[in-house]
Amino acid sequence: MQLEDYPPQDELPEFAQPYAAEVMRRGSGIEAQDILFGEDLYQSIGIHNPLHPCGAVFIFIHGGGWTNGYKEWNNFMAPSFINRGVHFVTVGYRLAPKHLFPTGLDDCASAVAWIYNNISQFGGDSRRIFLGGHSAGGHYASLLAVQNNWQSGHQVPENIIRGCIPVSGVYRFGEGSGLSQRPRFLGAKGSGTAPLASPVFQINGATPPFLMAHGENDFPHLILQAEEMEAVLNKFGSSVERIVIKGCDHLGAHLATDEANGDWIKKVMKFMAV
Repeated sequence: MQLEDYPPQDELPEFAQPYAAEVMRRGSGIEAQDILFGEDLYQSIGIHNPLHPCGAVFIFIHGGGWTNGYKEWNNFMAPSFINRGVHFVTVGYRLAPKHLFPTGLDDCASAVAWIYNNISQFGGDSRRIFLGGHSAGGHYASLLAVQNNWQSGHQVPENIIRGCIPVSGVYRFGEGSGLSQRPRFLGAKGSGTAPLASPVFQINGATPPFLMAHGENDFPHLILQAEEMEAVLNKFGSSVERIVIKGCDHLGAHLATDEANGDWIKKVMKFMAV
């Protein structure tokens, strides 16, 4: 879809506008097969199909502070994956402030379930689904990976996610998060959503393997959150590795994911056994 096809969203913060222009520039001409899984245009996925599928499926959820963003922001990443035989699927979801938690998370869960039930039609293997995302998308991916209370409602196996690959994700809200203000997608203060939305508080047992990444110059509070998330995953016996993407800030970490021979992509391919 074209960005102008979507309903309006909040104006993007000034610091992120060059990033948004750059991801769209890099993704220009890279087309996906668009599929709606709900009535809202934001409830959509874009499937990038490899010519020679290896079976692995990488689902990636866009960022944007839960109030901005489009699945098309991830199109620039597709060539590095489809050229290696991996199905690359971008995910959109309904945004705040109109839609509050857990609406966006539920949309991402619905997208993952749709992909599980249908990816074989495109040559993918539903037993080899990996889930990632950048920033807010990394948050949603991580939350779905550590929770086991959404799969039955979507009639999919609890182990549907074979591995989680968040980039500059958010793992904690509320006191101690380091966030300068309460994200609007959580709703009013006192609603009790902060711990429910915090992946570090939702881990209660072994999880899928995690391959976490963040920029060397990322937001300091997100680096601390990533370190905490790594420690909690280790505490519960999960397999976890954390990558620091050299020379990158929060937005640059996402831009670095399209480096065909970069350290991140090499680690991801090994992680997915491609």
